[in-house]
Amino acid sequence: MTKSQSLSRNTFDADQRAPEIQAEGFATVRQAHETEMAEDYVELIAELIETRGEARPVEIAGRLGVKPPTVTKNISRLKAAGLVRREPYRAIFLTEEGRVLAETCKRRHRVVVAFLRGLGIDEETAERDAEGIEHHVSEATLQAFERHLQERG
Repeated sequence: MTKSQSLSRNTFDADQRAPEIQAEGFATVRQAHETEMAEDYVELIAELIETRGEARPVEIAGRLGVKPPTVTKNISRLKAAGLVRREPYRAIFLTEEGRVLAETCKRRHRVVVAFLRGLGIDEETAERDAEGIEHHVSEATLQAFERHLQERG
């Protein structure tokens, strides 16, 4: 049996899934897309505060590759969500809830990068791919990644 035949035999066909299960999977992906912006911003803000002592909108824009008005709009959303606070003409600060989310994101990112590196993926590719995967990986899968990394030790 070829590797391809083995993979297709072991793959669960979409046709075999109950519609509710398939719908739940799509809903999970949509939810992850909705939270990606907040996660990317708080993770970056935490990193900037840690490395530079502050997080300024112009630097956030540069790091994310977006225009400053986009950052301003998204910071307003994060503020409304209780993740950041900002005083006029000052840097952006994380609230306690924002710090917790940033730490969660940082952990997911580190684990996904380590797992990909363990598969032989180069550092640059692992970092880039982790940016997408980290938003969609379930806690169960993340824990499996961690167990696998610990076993490889």
